[in-house]
This record gives sequence, structure tokens and C-alpha cells, in this order.
Amino acid sequence: MKKVITYGSFDLFHKGHYRLLQRAKALGDYLIVGVTTEHFDEERGKLNLIDPIIKRIENVKATGFADEIIVEDHVGQKVEDIQKYQADIFTVGSDWTGKFDYLKEYCEVIYLPRTEGISSTMLRAEAYELVHMGIMGSGRIAGRFVPESRFVSGLSIDGVFNPRIKSAERFAEEHKLDFFTDDEEEFYSKVNAVNIASPHVTHYAYAKNALEHGVHVLCEKPLCLTKAQAEELYALAKAKKLVLMEAIKTAHAPGFIRLLSTVKSGTIGEVRDVEACFTRLTPDHLRELTDTECGGSFTEFGSYAILPILKILGLHYEDVEFKMFLAENGVDVYTKAYFTYPNAIATAKTGLKVKSEGQLLISGTKGYILVPSPWWLTHEFEVCYENREQNQKIATRFLGGGLRYELSDFISTINGYGKSEFKLTASESIAMAEIMEKFLAARKQMQEAK
Repeated sequence: MKKVITYGSFDLFHKGHYRLLQRAKALGDYLIVGVTTEHFDEERGKLNLIDPIIKRIENVKATGFADEIIVEDHVGQKVEDIQKYQADIFTVGSDWTGKFDYLKEYCEVIYLPRTEGISSTMLRAEAYELVHMGIMGSGRIAGRFVPESRFVSGLSIDGVFNPRIKSAERFAEEHKLDFFTDDEEEFYSKVNAVNIASPHVTHYAYAKNALEHGVHVLCEKPLCLTKAQAEELYALAKAKKLVLMEAIKTAHAPGFIRLLSTVKSGTIGEVRDVEACFTRLTPDHLRELTDTECGGSFTEFGSYAILPILKILGLHYEDVEFKMFLAENGVDVYTKAYFTYPNAIATAKTGLKVKSEGQLLISGTKGYILVPSPWWLTHEFEVCYENREQNQKIATRFLGGGLRYELSDFISTINGYGKSEFKLTASESIAMAEIMEKFLAARKQMQEAK
């Protein structure tokens, strides 16, 4: 008797799950199905599970394909189970191709192709909206976005839009998406949410069009380059009862949220200074250095550097001043933004051609907090005092590229059970857009003076 074993969350059970189990069963005589616990899914980075494990087990059982159902609850269990049940074949969906090659030492490993057209046949759980998302743009961030989406339950990345159709086609083929298009109208008709991962200058128009078509929007930073545009978009989203979220992953990272909680608790006293730095040495041919209208270090990294300043010191700064170095084409390659508050000061430092220590330093009247580079991923931070023996290091998990955290909150908010708006409020996004507007005005003034 040939034994086959497979594993999965099987959350929001749909036709793709059914077909995978059907094909897994056809590989042998006896099928063992492992269903993961909520805790283990969280440990391995799978977020936003909806169905409890009992329901997920019942759904697998109802297919009639499983001869035996087991529970997976810890790392390394697959090797243990293969040996325990003397499985001949381990199988899983092709989304995980290569991930489980290490099991070939114990049995045959088969990756089953995904069910084509699954996005149109998935079942919707009662009172739960399955999010069919499309990506606008097919550049670097979009390429990181698709793999991260696999860790968020209730989400399907269905297609991609790009006015350059060949680029869209290549992206769809690489990531095995259901469709690609260069037609905005067609795009909006096939999705109920979008991730805008296109050049900065296009964000406002794409976001507005999507909202007007009744589509939820997750937009890469910066959401807008003027305060008026940001206010307009949030007002439109509210009127349409849609979710609009600026995609700054740091705001949703567990470590950053814990950092803010530590600061707000008064552990280091009254905060008097915040210094945030994000620099990266960037090749000359990349968009950040060639886009003379919206490129540059501050539009690229400023949203990250501004975030802790606004979250800790608030939106009501008295003044902001910019100092920068410009490339020959007028793009800023190194910028410092100086904020003045009634009882505090802050600095946001960004660079594309100047490298500095990418840390976050929060100075208070009782001590300080140092978040080492790369602070925007917030793996750990140290609370420091005059007496160093009192110092405390705090570590948190930051899984994958971090995009799964903002995605999880986006999906939760769409479905009305999320409580995540505090992580990045509309007012904070509007304030960031206003700062971007002030920066671009200062840069233009400097360009004209040269």
C-alpha cells in the first residue's frame, strides 16, 4: 500500500483545497492529511486565520479523500510523521516548490500544480469577504509582495496591471497569477482590492480610480505628495465605505508596536529627541535616482524615517526644515529633515549616495532607547539608563520581509474585525503627505537657486 502525506491550514476551505486533496489521494492508496494548529501557523508566519481548527478538520474530513487526519503543531513534525506513518510520498502545492526538498531523504516529494482559475471559485465564509487582490505595477516591491501574501489567510493575489503589457505578462507568468492586463477598467472589474506598487507619481491617480470603482486600496508609500490629495482620498474612501491604507510595513510590525508601547509607558521619561536614519547606497540606473520629478532619498525613505517621529512626538510640530545634497539632475541623494516641537526636537535622515548608521535613537529624561540597524524591521531594541546595569534588551519576531503584517491588518480591516487603524491613522498619512509636499517645495527652491 502506497501512503501519501500532505499538510495545510485549510482555512476558508475552497475548491483549490478540494482539488489538492483529490490529486494527493490519486498519488497513492492511503492519504494522511495534517492540519496545522493556530499556534503553529502563527509561529511559522501564517497570519489572519479565520476558521478554528475543528472546523478546518471537519472540512477536510467532508471531502472523503483523507483516510487519516492528524494535527501538526511543531517544527520538525513532518520528518517525524513521515517516519512514524512510513509515508512513501510527501506532497504539497506548487506554491512551495523547493521548500520541502529536504524531505527527499525520507520519501518522494511531489509538488502539485495550483488549480487554475481558483480565484473565481473560492468559497466565501459567512460574513467574510474573500479579498481578490490585484497588483498595480510589477517592479521590485511587487515581486516581494506576492510571496508574502501566501502567509495571510483570506487573500488571493489574482492578477497584475501595468501599462507596459509585456512587463505585466512576465510578472504574471513568474508568479503564476490568473491574469495580466494594461487596461485599468478590466483590472478593476476582476478584483475587489489593489496593492499600488507603481512609481510615486502615479499613486494618487491610481488610488482615486480604484476607490471610485469600489475597490479597497493598499498603496505603497508615499501615498500622496500633497496634503490636499491625501485628504481627498481618505474622504472618498470614507464616503464609499472602503479601506484605504498606506503601506508602511514598519507601522504594523510587532516589534515596532512593542517599541511604541515601551516609549508611551514612560520607561525613559519624557521624550525630548527622536533621530531616525534610513540610507542605502543605490546604483545610478534605478528609478530612485533617475526620476527627476518624484525620485530622491526623501520620497523613497522619508516615510519610514518620519513614522517614529510622528508616532512618538505627535502631528503638531512647530516647524520642519530640510537640508540636502542634490545630484546633477536635481534629485536629492542625502537629506536631513529637522523637526521642532514645543518640548522636543527630531531628525529624519535619508540617503541614496551617502551611507550612515541606520539606527533609531529615542532620547528621554530618564534614559534612551536604541533600535539598531535596520531599525525599520525592529527585531530588537535596548532600553538604556545612566546605570548600565539596569539596561534591558527586548527582542521580537519579524517574519519574512514584513509585508505580511500590513497585509494581515488590511484584510482584517476590510472584513470589519480588525482593530489596527491606530498603527497608522489617516491623520498620520495626511501629515506625511504634507511633509512630502513641503520637502518637494524646498527641493525645487534649491534646484532653482543652483
